Formats: sequence, structure tokens, C-alpha cells
Amino acid sequence: MNKKKVNKKNNFKIIIMSLIILIFIICIIYNVISLFINPSDTFMIDNGQILSSQEAEGYIIRDEKLFQGENYKNGISQIKSEGQMVAKGDPIFRYYTNNEKKLVEKIADLDIQIQDAMEENNNIYSSDIAVLEKQINENILLITTTNKLSNIKEYKKKIDEDLTKKAKLIGELSPSGSYIKKLVSQRTKYEEQLNSGSEYIKATVSGIVSYKVDGLEENLKTDNLENLSEEYLENLNVKTGEIISTSEEKGKIVNNYYCYIATILNSPEAKNAQINDKVELTLSTGDSVKASIEYISEQENEKRLIVFKITNCVDKLIEYRKISFDIIWWRVNGLKVPNSSIIRENNNTYIIRKRVGYSDKILIKVLKESKNYSIIDNYTSIELKELGYTAEDIRNMKNISLYDEILLNATD
Repeated sequence: MNKKKVNKKNNFKIIIMSLIILIFIICIIYNVISLFINPSDTFMIDNGQILSSQEAEGYIIRDEKLFQGENYKNGISQIKSEGQMVAKGDPIFRYYTNNEKKLVEKIADLDIQIQDAMEENNNIYSSDIAVLEKQINENILLITTTNKLSNIKEYKKKIDEDLTKKAKLIGELSPSGSYIKKLVSQRTKYEEQLNSGSEYIKATVSGIVSYKVDGLEENLKTDNLENLSEEYLENLNVKTGEIISTSEEKGKIVNNYYCYIATILNSPEAKNAQINDKVELTLSTGDSVKASIEYISEQENEKRLIVFKITNCVDKLIEYRKISFDIIWWRVNGLKVPNSSIIRENNNTYIIRKRVGYSDKILIKVLKESKNYSIIDNYTSIELKELGYTAEDIRNMKNISLYDEILLNATD
């Protein structure tokens, strides 16, 4: 009898333990399923950022002056290289003369003869020659330590100039009728013929030299933005990201202080944009630049032609006429919360804060809202007074702060 009672008691304990284990397992399964269905019903406030951005394509409009001489069919010899700064009056380039090839060959042949003669007459010395030799050696060293083509051209040009000066000095110091003096004299005559037959083009304004000429310099000008339209821009038939080829007939000076980017938009932000608004552009070069809206024109189908003005990275856009870029209409930092945590009622906004088992409904102001998140803040005492709250109300109000835990999908 006692044995039966013991067995019955043990069976009862087993049943109870089994029920407890079963309930525990059900709770675990429920919590796991809840995590997948609704990963979390709370959110911890943290500092963050929201922004409104848009992809666009735009046409580069520059303040640029085109230069073309009478002998443009002869081809260009660059005096200033692509991207080099020049002042007003500086020579930019020259056109080759008709017999230039023969003259250049004769000068090159004389240079070899002069160099050989100078090595045989190394007893001729002066302080001026020593300075030139030092400059020549320094520029030779600079050529070996750079891989930038424009720099190499500049250093080589200086070396040639200094070698010519050195040869003329040695010729002047040589005895009358000497071999070197005759060679130098002949070289000078060829050089004069070359220079006198060349057409030199000088800058009439200061800026950046460019030989990237696409024929649109007169179509897209900074002083006739009112002539732009969507149809006009499309009829230019310019490909996005296409690099402008180098001209052998013309050159230009580009104002490096600013340029414009004209684009056609129909986004809500574009429709609300106004002249002088400040935005941020991320260029196809990877650079982010500040920009301002210089011009707006209404187009068909509720589109707008908007012209942005930038004052940085102008030189990086010289080889392009049409680029892709991103517009960041606005960017706001602060306390970032999901929109699902915000309660709106009676023209006010609230969030529900959880703290130590208690929930508080807290009045907040929304500084900026994107699709999924908002940047929020507390009202100041002055703002609350303006909203009609009493001093007693304000003293009793609670504020949200960094790392507060708030409810998602909250309801009052």
C-alpha cells in the first residue's frame, strides 16, 4: 500500500515537472517567434543623421574664353600645358610655321654639334656658366623623380633653355671666329627664323589654360542662363561622362573661381527649391562641394531647370561637359528615432519613454523627417510658453535625452 502511494506521488511529481518543462519550452518558442515577427518593441535613442539626396545629370557651364589664330591649320605648339595657371598677357600657345619641321631638325643637329664642342672646350668657365650647369642638373634630377607629364615637359623646357644660354655664353667667351661661336651664331639665326614665322597667342584674361575644346563654349555661357531649356540642352547631344578631346587648333582660358551645373529635375525637393538655397553636391570625381542655386526656370511636365553654382573643384571638371552627380538637399544631425515611435495628436508630437518599468508620454519637436527616421529635440521653455503652456506645466514636463529607451509602434 505504501509502495503504491509512493509511486503515485512520484508520478504526480513527474507530471508536474513535465508540465513546467512544457510551459518553459512553449515560452521559449513564443519568444523566438516573437523576435522574428517583431524583433523589438523598443528603441534606444542615439545621435544620428538623416538626409535627402537625389541622383542627377548636369551640363557644365563655364566662364571660358576661346582663342584661335589665323594659322590654326598649322597645328598648336603648347607653351602653357593643360591645367596651368596664366596671367593676362602670358603666351599660351603658338602655331607651327610652314617650314618649322626643317628648322627644328637643323637646330637639333646644331645642338648636338654645340654640345660635343663644349665638352672638348671645358676650359672655358664663368660664374654664369656654373649657375646654368647647376640649374640643368637640378631639373634633370626633378625629371627622374616625377611621373606627371606636365611637370616633365616643364623641366625639359627649362633644361633646353639653360643649355641654349650656356652655349651662347661659351660662344661669347670663345675666341673670335672659333668653331663654337660659329655654331651658336648659326643656331641663333635658325631660332630667329622659327620665332619670326610663328603666330603666338597670348592670354587676354587670367585663369587656367585648357585645350579641351568641344565647340560648346559659345552655346553654354554663364551670362545667358535664361536661354537654357530642357529641349535646348538635349539637342546638344552630349554624352554623360564623355571626356572632351584635345584640340590642335584652339585653346581657351577658363575662370577657375566658379562654374555652373545645369540640370532638369522634378522631385518634391526641386519643386520647393528657391534661388540662393544652399545644397551639397557629390561630383562624379568623388568630391563633395558646397553649391548654391543660381537660376531656376519652369519647364514642361512640372519639371524645373535648376542651375547650381560651385566654387571648388572647377579645375577637375574642365575635361567634361556633362556629368552625373548627387544632390544632397539637406542633412540634419541630432537625436535620431524611427518614425514609428512618434505619436501625433492635436498638432503635437509625442514619444513614449520606458524607464525602470514606467512609461512616460513626452512632448517633442521634430526637426526634420525622412522616409523612415526623424531628428527630434526637446522644446525650450520659451517655445513652450509660446505654445501656451503655463509655468507649472513646464516644470512638470519631462525631457528626452541620449540613450533613452522608447516604444516603437506606440499608441496613446
